[in-house]
Amino acid sequence: MLHHVELWVPDLEGAAGPWGWLLGELGWKLHQDWPGGRSWISGGVYLVLEQSPALSGDVHDRLAPGLNHLAFDAGSRAEVDRLTAESASHGWALLFPDAHPRAGGPDSYAAYLEDAWGFEVELQSGPPD
Repeated sequence: MLHHVELWVPDLEGAAGPWGWLLGELGWKLHQDWPGGRSWISGGVYLVLEQSPALSGDVHDRLAPGLNHLAFDAGSRAEVDRLTAESASHGWALLFPDAHPRAGGPDSYAAYLEDAWGFEVELQSGPPD
């Protein structure tokens, strides 16, 4: 089982807004809060945002080797649609709008969102029909 994921962000306060909103909407609970980081927990797995002084850059490149995106089960298609509709006002941009919500293929119903620092999330409606 996955234990945790840690994302290094260049602006903790800026990133905590979009991520805190999204994780809260998905049922994650604030777990820890310290001057350089914040974490949320769900089902024993936690996600950390940290503004480390050891950062070597200020933007994540999802197209470079490394993490491309995090995928979350958002529940129903209606919930994917609701989160997508509200996401822009919380700092997220919809990727692949011309193919939304089937950007993952004909059997997928998902939204692909990107924050201001280049981190991508996939909000999946669950198993294909």
